[in-house]
Amino acid sequence: MSHSSDEDSEISDSEIDEYEDKFYARLVAGEFKVKDGESYSCPFCSGKKKKDFNINNLIQHASGVGAAPNRQAKDKATHRALAKHLKNGLTKSSGQQPQTVVVEPQPLPNRDEKFVWPWMGVLVNVPTEWKDGRQIGRSGNHLKEQLSRFCPLKIIPLWNFRGHTGNAIVEFGKDWHGFRNALAFENYFEAEGYGKRDWKEKQNHGSNLFGWVARAEDHSSPGLIGDHLRKNSDLKTINDLENEGARKTDKLVANLANQIEVKNRHLQELEVTYNERTASLEKMMGQREQLLQKYNEEIRKMQQLAQRHSQKIIDENQKLRSELESKMSELNTRSKELDEIAAKSDYDRRIIEQEKQKNAIKSSHLKLATLEQERADENVLKLVREHKREKEAAVKKILKLEEQVDAKQKLELDIQQLKGKLEVMKHMPGDEDSALKNKIDELSEELQEKMDELDAMESLNQTLVIKERKSNTEMQDARKELENGLLDLSDGQSHIGIKRMGELDLEAFSKACRKMSLEEDAEITAAILCSKWQAEIKNPDWHPFRFVLVDGQEKEIIEDDAKLQELKEEHGEDIYRLVRDALCQINEYNPSGRFPVGELWNFKDKRKATLKETVQFVLRQWRANRRKR
Repeated sequence: MSHSSDEDSEISDSEIDEYEDKFYARLVAGEFKVKDGESYSCPFCSGKKKKDFNINNLIQHASGVGAAPNRQAKDKATHRALAKHLKNGLTKSSGQQPQTVVVEPQPLPNRDEKFVWPWMGVLVNVPTEWKDGRQIGRSGNHLKEQLSRFCPLKIIPLWNFRGHTGNAIVEFGKDWHGFRNALAFENYFEAEGYGKRDWKEKQNHGSNLFGWVARAEDHSSPGLIGDHLRKNSDLKTINDLENEGARKTDKLVANLANQIEVKNRHLQELEVTYNERTASLEKMMGQREQLLQKYNEEIRKMQQLAQRHSQKIIDENQKLRSELESKMSELNTRSKELDEIAAKSDYDRRIIEQEKQKNAIKSSHLKLATLEQERADENVLKLVREHKREKEAAVKKILKLEEQVDAKQKLELDIQQLKGKLEVMKHMPGDEDSALKNKIDELSEELQEKMDELDAMESLNQTLVIKERKSNTEMQDARKELENGLLDLSDGQSHIGIKRMGELDLEAFSKACRKMSLEEDAEITAAILCSKWQAEIKNPDWHPFRFVLVDGQEKEIIEDDAKLQELKEEHGEDIYRLVRDALCQINEYNPSGRFPVGELWNFKDKRKATLKETVQFVLRQWRANRRKR
């Protein structure tokens, strides 16, 4: 009989059903010879040793090969097609009774029949020989390799005091796949005529192995086989195992459903927290931008003011230098005139000599003054350059702090985002556990690097803050020393001096009262009002302020207070403004003590004096006092 190319080609497991249908159609069409007279043969095992089958043995043979796990996919497909053909068609065409030939390809056991579990098989008639005073036989590994097509987990030979008993226990997997392997193991031996029934019926067992699946009968039997089965297994039905598996599956599904629900709630909470933190960070970044813009504007104003002030100092020095040069020119002219007079008159020579000496002394003093002025100019220029360097250093420090703040805020944002991602990744159900674990490890490592970088930046910021505090302390100490020095140098007419912040000005009160009353009454009224409202300002229980939002920031302003309104209506706008300004000053400089405090003040520009202009004023006062000496 001819064969097509399909018989020579290999197929995959996914193509078994397709090829089974093809070979079944060819069997029905009569392309393969199955029956030869009264005997049957397998058309797909023709290359092996020929063997005649009866109908039942051939169906068992085809079913066993079709269910064997280690057979090639093509052998499984052809033998399944043969079993199906024998069941559905050939038995009817042969004229035999259906009840004698209908055999399932892989008979389903009775669901209430008790099997040994974990699934085990019994192997008997293992060849042994007498050697060195005991029976020896094949090892478990050798038998496992021989029966490897049925995927046994272990084969345990049974021994007694004489040695190998010729019996062995075959252990299969505990799952349904192991059960199918055990049934295939039993079907194979039954198809070959070496099953349990054949072992009991045959008188001459020969040297072939006999095998079957262990059941309740084997479990309760006496001997080594029964002892081993009772010691290492239990009896269970298929229904018992299915019910137990269903219970475990239901419990596992319920636990997984609860875990999924808990993780979903946790993910929702994480998402809400993440959104809140993101919104907060965005708000902080916006506020930071506004503060940065205001700060940059203040820096530009300070730079412009410093430039104007430096130029003013340079112009004043140039003017003084010109005056000194003109004085020197006048002295030289006077000296020449005196020389001419001395030449004309010897009588006045002595007087002229005296005047010349005086002029020389004055000239020497002017030269010394010029040198002193040049030194002062150099000192001023040094102060200007030093101020410029300090200002540039301060700007650089501020820019560096801004960069560090930006980097810190960016690191904090990255850390929060990485934490959110990490939490989400930890609670995300994934099919690829290894890939998810690698992703979580990468995120954890990146998060740790960001945290280390943030710790280093915070350490640097802390160092800079300590240095800044130290500089501020030194600046405040210098400012206090200047205040103490100005108390000694001030003459009451200087434009730089000490102003008592929060203290009412009696002279200003007097001027305001003169506009509203007679001259003789103004001084008395001013003194009474000044004393009264100074006491009100010092009263800690009177705090007519409230907070309002201005450009997104809280600012403290004076509210519509009844006392202030009464003062304004009774004594006018000028006195009301004096009291209001003093109240704002005491609230700004000493809100807790409520007593006036001194402050360096530029009376000319009506503002707080800077350290630079205060130092310059003190130097000028010192030079003036030195010249007087």
